[in-house]
Amino acid sequence: MSVLALANLLRRPRPSRPAPPERLHFHLRKRLASASGPIELDVELSLERGASLALLGPSGSGKTSLLRLLAGLQPADDGHIAAFGRIWLDSARGIDRPPRRRRAGLVFQDYALFPNMSVRGNVRFALPSGRSERRADELLELVGLAGLAGENPLRLSGGQQQRLALARALAAEPDLLLLDEPLSALDGALRRDLQDALAALREHRRTTLVLVTHDPGEALRLCERAVLLEGGRVAADTTPARLFGAGRFADAENRLILAGRVVERLSAADGSPLYRIEAEGRTCLARPAESVRMEPGDSVLVSAGDWLATPLRSLH
Repeated sequence: MSVLALANLLRRPRPSRPAPPERLHFHLRKRLASASGPIELDVELSLERGASLALLGPSGSGKTSLLRLLAGLQPADDGHIAAFGRIWLDSARGIDRPPRRRRAGLVFQDYALFPNMSVRGNVRFALPSGRSERRADELLELVGLAGLAGENPLRLSGGQQQRLALARALAAEPDLLLLDEPLSALDGALRRDLQDALAALREHRRTTLVLVTHDPGEALRLCERAVLLEGGRVAADTTPARLFGAGRFADAENRLILAGRVVERLSAADGSPLYRIEAEGRTCLARPAESVRMEPGDSVLVSAGDWLATPLRSLH
């Protein structure tokens, strides 16, 4: 055997062993193209049934690809997935279950709605066999779309389409719910309502949740575990509070407060001021918490979740 062949054999994920029925375990490898060049995604994680995991990291680190690999929408180069007592993928044994045979629901960033079906029809399509169609109306009520049930999804706004995609994913009653920034287009109040609904669903059905987000407040509110991906590898695996330092900076409502500086002043669609802020190694968009003009270079505190920025000079 050549040195190269031996090296490839040693690097191959271990053959899968049946995971306990109440656990998801996976080890996945995939060569990916990124803006900074090719990377190799190589991630091994285990989650108990009902656990919630926030997946964080810079663009191009492999977060969305990992969700697609778990859902079976992208082929892995090598690996295995043992999900709640069933094998979804085992490269060594030639097992690769198609998406329809994996109890995984994925909410895409581009929604992937069915334009030939109504809003209600999109949700009904995902219902398990034998489930009452009334469940579709309950979910539309949950996401605030009951009044648009008969509309074509292409007539909805981006935020409404995002809510519909979430309702459709919930309708399938998946064992594993994969969310790729599912609430990013929603306003603060509705976003918090849907976060509460997701938390209640996970508690009631013990649905396992993997959430890609750039929102520290969302990670803190929905997940008890956070994994940071960098260059396709796990750079940190801890709690959201420890990852973001929430024990050091939190307000009276337990929202994470990030220290940062203004990079650029922008304008929102309604003409109101919006600021691009670099905060603790991350870039975010925030509105001013008060009627004070901020300039590039100003030091600010940003409240995660509602994304309001307060210049430090106004706190003295």
